[in-house]
Amino acid sequence: MQRLTPHKRPAKRAASAALLGAALILLAGCSRPGGEQSNEAGTSGRVREAVMTVTAAPLQRVELARTITMNGSVYAWQDVIISPEVGGYRVAEVLVDVGDRVNRDQELVSLSRELLEAEVATKQAMVNQRRAELANAESALERGQSLAEMNLLSGADLDRFTSEQLASQSRLESARADLDTSELRLKFTKITAPDDGVITSRTVTVGQIAQAGSEMLRLLRNGRIEWRGEVPEARLAELAPGQTVILTTADGTTFHGTIRVVSPTISSGNRTGLVYVDLPSDERLRPGMFARGEIEVGRGLSAMVPLESVVSADGYSYVFVLQSDKSVTRRRIETGALHDSSIEVLSGLETSDLVVNKGAGFLKDGDLVDVSTASGT
Repeated sequence: MQRLTPHKRPAKRAASAALLGAALILLAGCSRPGGEQSNEAGTSGRVREAVMTVTAAPLQRVELARTITMNGSVYAWQDVIISPEVGGYRVAEVLVDVGDRVNRDQELVSLSRELLEAEVATKQAMVNQRRAELANAESALERGQSLAEMNLLSGADLDRFTSEQLASQSRLESARADLDTSELRLKFTKITAPDDGVITSRTVTVGQIAQAGSEMLRLLRNGRIEWRGEVPEARLAELAPGQTVILTTADGTTFHGTIRVVSPTISSGNRTGLVYVDLPSDERLRPGMFARGEIEVGRGLSAMVPLESVVSADGYSYVFVLQSDKSVTRRRIETGALHDSSIEVLSGLETSDLVVNKGAGFLKDGDLVDVSTASGT
């Protein structure tokens, strides 16, 4: 038996290692195509899975009241400015204050009367003087007429007596007119209420010098108030006097009013018209208050979806509609009035559409879904 020498043993080991490496490479080369084919088959044969389980339901039909909602404020029906008709006289007394209820012709402010009383007395004396002059002129005329009948007075002298009598008559009438004017000015020192109402403003104080036409007080005439709301011009044709308006103030209190007038003109600035609504007398309603108005203009069946079905994006409202292959399609809709936990759909859906309810906020267009049996589909 031949014996291997030490220098030949390493060469034999290297040959064995090379042969093993070649076999491994061959095996790897044979197995790789099969593995890639298997992976590709797995990818192409995989079925799309549902992203989540949702519920869906058809559109609901609910009878809704058709309303017009608008914003507005409470105003005085007529805000009367009370001012003196004579000026240059001191305010002697102010008899009312803000919030007082007053009656027609009730005295509100009194001006000093001394100067005007003296003026009236002077004018009265002048009237007496003119009356005496007229009496003398009439007596002279009567005597002249008697003498003329006896041909003892010329026609020229008779004409002079007649003209003096007429002049005296005119001077008396002028003096009476002056007296009437002074008495009227004296009467105006008492500033009275032009109608029943409530004092809403006071700017007059005792001791000031009144100026003719300057504001002293403001009167809410008859305590009557109204609400004025802005209505889009496209909806004005639906409104008419006599319709009931429900007003809601900032604190949530509601009041009922009645349309008195619908504005015959449109504002070119914001394309709205005003509606004037008579309000009940109530201490909780004050001029200047903001209130939201709602007017029912009709009733009808409306398509409704739950609020949870509506998704907002890019300033629009969308819902997801279930397709026959269990995929969903995103639809843009136009919404209307709220009713409990649902919202009206004005356009964008068909009567037969099934709308995703729960889970709509997590979907995107084209997703596959599983539909819960609780949905009734």
